[in-house]
Amino acid sequence: MPGISSPACRNAEREPGMRSSGLNPAVALWRALRVAEHLAAGAVVGLGVALLRRLGLRCDWLPGLVCWWHRRLCRCLALRVEARGEPAHPALLVANHVSWLDIPVLGALGEVGFLSKAEVRRWPLVGRMSLLAGTVFLRRGAHQTAAAGQQLAAVVRSGRSMVMFPEGTTTDGRRLLPFHPRLFAAALVPGAPWVQPVAIRYGDDGAPDAVAPFVGDDNLLRHLLRVLRHPGLSVRVTWLAPIDSAGRDRRGLAEAARDAIGAQLGLPPAGCQGPAPATIQAARPAQFGMMADALPSGRWRDAA
Repeated sequence: MPGISSPACRNAEREPGMRSSGLNPAVALWRALRVAEHLAAGAVVGLGVALLRRLGLRCDWLPGLVCWWHRRLCRCLALRVEARGEPAHPALLVANHVSWLDIPVLGALGEVGFLSKAEVRRWPLVGRMSLLAGTVFLRRGAHQTAAAGQQLAAVVRSGRSMVMFPEGTTTDGRRLLPFHPRLFAAALVPGAPWVQPVAIRYGDDGAPDAVAPFVGDDNLLRHLLRVLRHPGLSVRVTWLAPIDSAGRDRRGLAEAARDAIGAQLGLPPAGCQGPAPATIQAARPAQFGMMADALPSGRWRDAA
């Protein structure tokens, strides 16, 4: 299938001072200043959007602005993103989860929203920005999951694509955890959307990158500092063939999506994995579905 390039992220220039063994501290500092400025700009924009909405004004331009925000964050972090395959639109996008970096990477490739745990809504600044961007928040409990599924299905039926991470946690990219079937309820309601698996892999063609995973007892600031010192993270996003929900239940959809992503990443299917690596035994709950809006009218774009 034809590939989708993302030149603004993938072709991020290799700044002076970058070496295979590390990064010039001055360049890392410059990146940190760019990220700080970018986050501050996002906060100002968020306040402006909140004010406009209070005045009853529509912000139809917001999805495109949020996509630009993600693309620029990719550039600030020197992420080199390569996208392959053909995205379905609109669709319920199902991806493996490695890091909080998954959010800007996917958000840079299209105006796409995310399913996030409810706790994010209460976070200072981030919660407000996520709410303004149209994130769907998931509360604990079976009934809440069903309600979120109905909301996701309604959003996708309106012409917007949404992303969820059904593992419910991050891994180091060397294995896939079971996909939670409850989250696939959105694909079984009348007029249900396509389910499209999306495979995310950090690193070159060799072993997965060791810096990208956000797992265990790591915290966001420490991880961000390691990313800033990285010579340049490569990440490949592969849009896989959509899965028709006809004749499948939630568990069948979850297993089909997981098997497709596992096959693309060269990981064993469900039930064929050895013991979890130590870094995964204390995996971090998925909580960074934030700062992206939904895809209007099925539009995707190069991250340029």
